[in-house]
Amino acid sequence: MSTYIKDNFLLTNKTAEKLYFGYAKDMPIFDYHCHLPEKQILENKTFNDVYEVWLAGDHYKWRLMRNYGVNEEYITGNKSNKEKFIAYCTALGTAFGNPLYHWSQVELKEFFNCELEINAENAELIWDWCNEYIRLNNVTPQRLIEQSNVTHIFTTNEVFDDLSTFTKIAEKGYKFKVIPAFRGDKIMNVDAVGYCDQLAKLEALTQPINSIDDLMTALETRLQAFIAVGTTASDISVERVYPVPTADEANAVLCKVKAGGVPTETEAEIFKGYLTYALMKMYARYNISTELHVGAMRNNNTQMLKKLGLDTGYDSISDENSIKTMSRLFDKLNDENLLPKTIVFNLNPKMNAEIMTLIGAFQSDEARGKMQYGPAWWFLDNKVGMEKHLLDLTATGHIAAFVGMLTDSRSLLSYPRHHYFRRILCNYLGSMMEKGEMTQNEALVGKVVQDICYHNSIAYFRMK
Repeated sequence: MSTYIKDNFLLTNKTAEKLYFGYAKDMPIFDYHCHLPEKQILENKTFNDVYEVWLAGDHYKWRLMRNYGVNEEYITGNKSNKEKFIAYCTALGTAFGNPLYHWSQVELKEFFNCELEINAENAELIWDWCNEYIRLNNVTPQRLIEQSNVTHIFTTNEVFDDLSTFTKIAEKGYKFKVIPAFRGDKIMNVDAVGYCDQLAKLEALTQPINSIDDLMTALETRLQAFIAVGTTASDISVERVYPVPTADEANAVLCKVKAGGVPTETEAEIFKGYLTYALMKMYARYNISTELHVGAMRNNNTQMLKKLGLDTGYDSISDENSIKTMSRLFDKLNDENLLPKTIVFNLNPKMNAEIMTLIGAFQSDEARGKMQYGPAWWFLDNKVGMEKHLLDLTATGHIAAFVGMLTDSRSLLSYPRHHYFRRILCNYLGSMMEKGEMTQNEALVGKVVQDICYHNSIAYFRMK
């Protein structure tokens, strides 16, 4: 059976089709937040098989397989790549309504020119088809990215990562730019096992760190190095926003850990609260946009954390509501004239309206949509989540200022997610037009669609 994905997929009216095919479909992609391995892009090797490019390292797909009861041997274990691929196709075949059910089918068609429906019956045929396609077409990271019409990629990099990779990528002459976003999470997470080892990596690149002031100086040194290779964005991820303590309180926690002590939960929150505040101040001074991610409860399964490590599919949505402390953080930075451009990514949908109305209290003419309510993220990155995001965004904000979609992915095949969002966006606006709830000026609406797809993020992140 061939794919159910048709030209009018997710487009329920003629106006939506006009908006998508006339304005959205051919816009370039700016992926301003992802987790692609930059060294893989630099090496640009042909993939060995479809598993390697489609399933390896993609914990979105791993979670789906676990929910279907697939043995871990077929997910991260020792089964062959072919066996793992067939297990995924089998699980996906009945995952109706899950975004992967849509995304994977679109990826198969777009990247491998294969229109077979993904299920247990077709799994082996798809395996053979895709591997032959890879062999005949020399499928590499560069080819996949350029085929997707991507112009800019912001990878997420820890403060001590090797930046020479980005210089080497720039020398390759690809049609797209790869730029690191500055991420201090491993330096912020003072309660993590092996924290002093992470701190030592930063010291090796900068200076000895014996105080909170030393730490901030070291981080600023590294930020300057990131800026030298093109960085205009940063990333902070916390389960919730913590109160802002004094520098002395944060310094006491750092000194305790440096001396071999283990911080209490309260001490860890003191340190993270101060680092969030101090980093955002630094980002404002250097005109670096902040991507603030809140609401993820990480590493729920201790047994699997020990077995597989971080980012393997064992995180979930937190119910921590930190809207008041987020307000106080923004207000303190704003009082000091050091509130950077900020995109708030929220993982708990019950906080949508709270965050949307809060950021409206801190806008300015520094940038259109200086404070952004980020796109539907992670567990909300699906049809329902995107539609709810657009409803909340338009109800209390200004959709024409929105910076649009990203992939937040480790997979090079994730770019159709941008088109998934674009179809939902066009359907949302097209439906309102057909109901007579907004202007019938197609060119005006089309321009807004193109801005959301690409132009707004280009301007927001200061790309040329």
